[in-house]
Amino acid sequence: MLAKYTCVTFLVFCKVMICLAFLLSFFKVYAQDFAFSGNRTKQSIPFKCIKNLIIIPLFVNGKGPYDFVLDTGVGPLIITEPSIIDSVNFSTMRKIKLSGLGVEHVDAYVSQNVSAQLGSAKIKYIPTAVLKEDFFNLSGHLGIKIFGLIGFDFFNSFVVDIRYSSNQLIFSDLKRKVKYRGSKVPILIEKNKPYIATEVVINDTLRVKTRLLIDTGASHALSLEMLDGRAFPVPDQKIKANLGMSLSGQIKGFVGRISKFYIGKHVFANVVTGFPNFESISSKIDLISRNGNLGGEILRKFDVQFNYQEGFLYLRPNSNRKKAFQHDMLGMVVYLEQNQFKRVLIGEIDEDSPAEKAGFCPQDEIIGIDFKSIDSYTLNDINELFKSWPNRTLIFEIYRDKRVFFKFVRLEKRI
Repeated sequence: MLAKYTCVTFLVFCKVMICLAFLLSFFKVYAQDFAFSGNRTKQSIPFKCIKNLIIIPLFVNGKGPYDFVLDTGVGPLIITEPSIIDSVNFSTMRKIKLSGLGVEHVDAYVSQNVSAQLGSAKIKYIPTAVLKEDFFNLSGHLGIKIFGLIGFDFFNSFVVDIRYSSNQLIFSDLKRKVKYRGSKVPILIEKNKPYIATEVVINDTLRVKTRLLIDTGASHALSLEMLDGRAFPVPDQKIKANLGMSLSGQIKGFVGRISKFYIGKHVFANVVTGFPNFESISSKIDLISRNGNLGGEILRKFDVQFNYQEGFLYLRPNSNRKKAFQHDMLGMVVYLEQNQFKRVLIGEIDEDSPAEKAGFCPQDEIIGIDFKSIDSYTLNDINELFKSWPNRTLIFEIYRDKRVFFKFVRLEKRI
């Protein structure tokens, strides 16, 4: 496992919190909104959906477009590739600390001179945290070059319609009359992030009311972390899993299926859910305001309209609604090597998984699957293979220690 690799089996992004009083004042002094120029009040742009994440083309300081993750789980703009800002001089920037699940004491810098543009909508002086290097290896995890994450400032400026069914992002001026579709669900915006009230049923009997962070920057369905100041109850049927990686070590926990999940008037059964080890995360993230988070695997089953200003969203089921929730039946993570993004490497391997039993090792390079060159696959393709169907046999061509050999492994439904 590479020290900079933070995205593993279940939690795609370990969410970042910027913890410094200076940044709060920065919001107040420089806070602006995105705005259209001229008479435009609405725009639609296509987005890429990779591992349930929304990738949008963003211009920064008039240059680009650069691929950014549209992420309700972050407040300020976070730039993970500082080369896109002209004449970056870190010695003149105010240093801050990033903390959160999967991140411990990472230095970042606040910039007061960043502008951004999405489509025809522009913002000046957007609150921005700039990393000296990509600690998260977002590009390696998603298979394309990612330059950062954008969240609150965009969502707070428009009525935002995310159409997962057609990979279209439609955003409308707040003064424009918008036609809402689906069912209305209240949300609460707190510390620049959206929360929603839901209910979950564990082991068919325990029904619990939950408050979840709505997190378009996480590819999983659900992560449940805390209940009444203690670890969230875990289903009887579960497997040990590596749920994340901090700069100081693994974040372990369990993956299981909850019996039912209620959101608005909608209900889902047998939802694959992560349960991070409570002791390892309680000191790293703010669990007071939430029980867990709701990610893209559920959100993509709807077309979602967000209205931060009025505190609600609309959910309209789409063609993904009836697709069953599947988990990784191989038990390992693959990612692209960070320098050239060409070599496909193995990251974390789950304990007692088919991958571990087959003898795969971290940093093995995959050069072929089922007698096809690895160049024939995207990372999305590979991950879908791992979730395809139980008892399917995959044949891997592996490069390790200057040797090439084949490994046969059978997928196993473990929960």
